[in-house]
Amino acid sequence: MADAPDLGSVAFGREGSTPSIRTKIAGDDFMNWATLVIVAYLIGSIPTGLILGKLIWKKDLRRFGSHNIGATNAWRILGKKAGLLIFVCDFIKGQFGVLLGACILGTPGAMVMGGLCAMLGHIFPLFLGFKGGKGVATGLGVMAALMPKITAIIFIVWLVLTLLTRYVSVGSIVAALLAPILAACFKEPSVYFSFALAAAVVIIWRHRENIARLKAGRENKF
Repeated sequence: MADAPDLGSVAFGREGSTPSIRTKIAGDDFMNWATLVIVAYLIGSIPTGLILGKLIWKKDLRRFGSHNIGATNAWRILGKKAGLLIFVCDFIKGQFGVLLGACILGTPGAMVMGGLCAMLGHIFPLFLGFKGGKGVATGLGVMAALMPKITAIIFIVWLVLTLLTRYVSVGSIVAALLAPILAACFKEPSVYFSFALAAAVVIIWRHRENIARLKAGRENKF
């Protein structure tokens, strides 16, 4: 009895498939990737800190403190509950980006792309003229979905350093630097390591003003 033809070979032309079939497959793939990138970015762009600050506490975070819409400024200006709530919401945006990649394409690369786009949406939100947060909470949400064990270590390091130094920026910068190192040590997939490295670069770049203030001794304590 003859073996059944390999469906993958048929789809990609090794068993006489037509160019139109291959074109349709490529077109569907492109649409899936485009949908993932756009939707994840738009979800990341939702300014949860700004929305919650105005709706619940009647304050625009852009007008106070560091003028940032992230959890740290919310904690300082609106209080602990506000800071925690906004942190959780931003964290969930990162998780949702990864989940979206898993649902639409189901590959590790797609999960990373969804998470990265959500993180970039938070940092460069369409709805706020591309001026958003620093990406720590959203990036941590992505990391937690991809590499939960490493995320737990990073979070503990961030918490200890923040409590010891009273500088959130110090904890965030060191945690960001640690992410790709741990990803390499734990032998995570290369695409996960690439995300950790890219996230570290972006987060440290977003903290360049904090680094300058730390050097000058003018950084705000937590």
